[in-house]
Amino acid sequence: MILSTIFDSVLDFLANGLSRASGWQVAIYTLTVTHITIAAVTIYLHRCQAHRALDLHAVPSHFFRFWLWLTTGMVTKEWAAIHRKHHAKCETEDDPHSPVTRGIKKVLLEGSELYRAESKNLETMEKYGHGTPTDWIERNLYTKHSAMGVALMMVINVMLFGVIGVTVWAVQMIWIPIMAAGIINGIGHYWGYRNYECTDAATNVFPWGILIGGEELHNNHHTFGTSAKLSSKWYEFDIGWMYIRILEIAGLAKVKKVAPAPKFDREKLVADFETLQAVIANRYEVMAKYAKSLKRTWRDEREQLTEKAKFESGFLKSSKKLIQCEPARLEAPQKQQLTELFVHSKALQTMHEMRSELAAIWERSHASREQLLLQLQDWCARAEASGIHALREFSLRLRSYS
Repeated sequence: MILSTIFDSVLDFLANGLSRASGWQVAIYTLTVTHITIAAVTIYLHRCQAHRALDLHAVPSHFFRFWLWLTTGMVTKEWAAIHRKHHAKCETEDDPHSPVTRGIKKVLLEGSELYRAESKNLETMEKYGHGTPTDWIERNLYTKHSAMGVALMMVINVMLFGVIGVTVWAVQMIWIPIMAAGIINGIGHYWGYRNYECTDAATNVFPWGILIGGEELHNNHHTFGTSAKLSSKWYEFDIGWMYIRILEIAGLAKVKKVAPAPKFDREKLVADFETLQAVIANRYEVMAKYAKSLKRTWRDEREQLTEKAKFESGFLKSSKKLIQCEPARLEAPQKQQLTELFVHSKALQTMHEMRSELAAIWERSHASREQLLLQLQDWCARAEASGIHALREFSLRLRSYS
């Protein structure tokens, strides 16, 4: 009788755990704990440690460190060093996880293996891992016994939910490898939309950054790497930024830097030194607006290209994409295709050439402020005299930067 009672109790424990939670409650718990892990990665590891975009109070900082030890086993120094190297060597052979050089399949399916391999690179740790925690608990627990936390997490889950707790634990263990190592490092450099023509292939996977804590806005991040806020357009939402603002209001965080927001003086008639400084500071926003002006010119010219030049739709479709690309990134065959296009559209040729001239203004580090200002003023004068409506409107907006 006693043995039967004990046996029944063991079976009941294995089936329900101490919490005796329902299936829905287990699902809600799983989504909650995985979301906390995502928040810890984006707020603590990424924005705070890797990029120093904000400072965290000791309370959330230590909580995030403990939680990541418990749910991922990731070491702060390793994660920050690998991510910093990714930015420094982005899309090159030295990039630890670029789908451009390693292939999308490799990064999607073996992202965590790439991370582990790079974490053993002592040169990477030494060069890029500076400034991360080195206190007693980091040295003697979080780093030294990184696997102990995830083992403890499995015990906790089994105690709470019984055998199903092993499944909950498994979901927790694959969450970061799939979401961060796979989707962000893979898809975030392969597919999506781009607000800014940054120098690498980073894309925004989705405009509402909720599931991966705002990391979905990867093009925005690579454009403004030290910004604590990843959303940029009015329709984009970064839940990680919402959490940071809540922490800041509570006195538990201090934002150090966000992406610059352009300001305008519509009464300004001539570009001055203030304009020059604002244009250089907001150069990515400037080029994003120029791309929109280019699209408007394309729409104006398309009928002529179709009827008079009689270009095929495939040629026009690919040319439209090429003309949006940064000229310096075009290969010889692509440049030749645009040359054929420009024979029949001087407006598009002018827009294309003046884009390169505008970008050269902030790339000429050897020029004096006076020289750069004269170049900007000359650019605006030629743009407004070009006879291209979209280019003229862009120039009028450009010289009002303040």
